[in-house]
Amino acid sequence: MKREARDYKAITASIRKRILTTIYQAGVGHTGGSLSAVEILTALYFEVLRINPADPKWEERDIFILSKGHAASALYAVLVERGLIKTENELLSTFGCIDSVFQVHPDGHKIDWVEIATGSLGQGLSIGVGAALGAKLNSAPNRVYVLLGDGECQEGQVWEASMAAAHYGLDNLVAIVDNNKAQLSGSVKEVLNIEPLTEKWRSFGWHVIGVDGHDVEKLLTAFNEAAETVGRPTVIIADTLKGKGVSFMEKGGYLWHGRVPTPEEYHQALAELEGRGER
Repeated sequence: MKREARDYKAITASIRKRILTTIYQAGVGHTGGSLSAVEILTALYFEVLRINPADPKWEERDIFILSKGHAASALYAVLVERGLIKTENELLSTFGCIDSVFQVHPDGHKIDWVEIATGSLGQGLSIGVGAALGAKLNSAPNRVYVLLGDGECQEGQVWEASMAAAHYGLDNLVAIVDNNKAQLSGSVKEVLNIEPLTEKWRSFGWHVIGVDGHDVEKLLTAFNEAAETVGRPTVIIADTLKGKGVSFMEKGGYLWHGRVPTPEEYHQALAELEGRGER
């Protein structure tokens, strides 16, 4: 089926503005890792995931799990941009409030498009393995996609799950690593080096694809390759920049993991995303 022509540059710029505004207005959130994941989430929700916009819990839907749950603001912004959540003016302004459906980490009890609460890092891939195995055993069409952070790959549970996925031949499972190379307290290499990441996943029995995580078309090619891979799970290692789209955030690395922009920084960031500021 021919894909609809889309202006991904405009779409991702709009999503990034939503993320920045949400975090700035709330005074809380994870800026850097949300901005780094935008193209990955855009590719998934605009092209890859088999979903029914009228029924979030459609039985034959593909399943997406945001294992790096601290990037919830990116997921919410993409759901709004995609038209799956239609009341953003009323609801996004409540991000992080105690009674809001938009919690700082996503909650499946509050938003139908969220499969399960996440944010305790290292657990999302295990959940994905269970969902993919269940679909396999039931001969169901569901495919499962799990977005992990690179710092999250320091967790032992990730590797237990990856070993199980290969053992059961879960070719309906795709993990995506947002490889932005920075985490809460420093660079991933300095905190606990996970390289050689490609060789590690491959040695665990996965099909490995490396890709520019900020190129939607290249991401779509990678997802197509994953769909054609038989007999083993696929991991897409998406090379990204923490704070992507905003010059001073890109340069700041881990310092923007959980920092909220000041008024001056917020307006400068918006100007850059709108093509009005210097990069």
